[in-house]
Amino acid sequence: MNAQVGDRIVVKGVHVGDATRVGVVTALRHPDGTPPYEVRWLDDGHSGLIFPGPEAHVERG
Repeated sequence: MNAQVGDRIVVKGVHVGDATRVGVVTALRHPDGTPPYEVRWLDDGHSGLIFPGPEAHVERG
């Protein structure tokens, strides 16, 4: 997985009833765009570090 600042990370819920979360990449830890990413979540504005798993994908910003 590769992302750039401004891309969206979409994380689908893995359990019944889990919501899909969408976050905007605000910073990269590696210049080649590999994880982890600093993300600001759109649902609550919280910022954090994410190591995306197989339930996540990138949408170009």
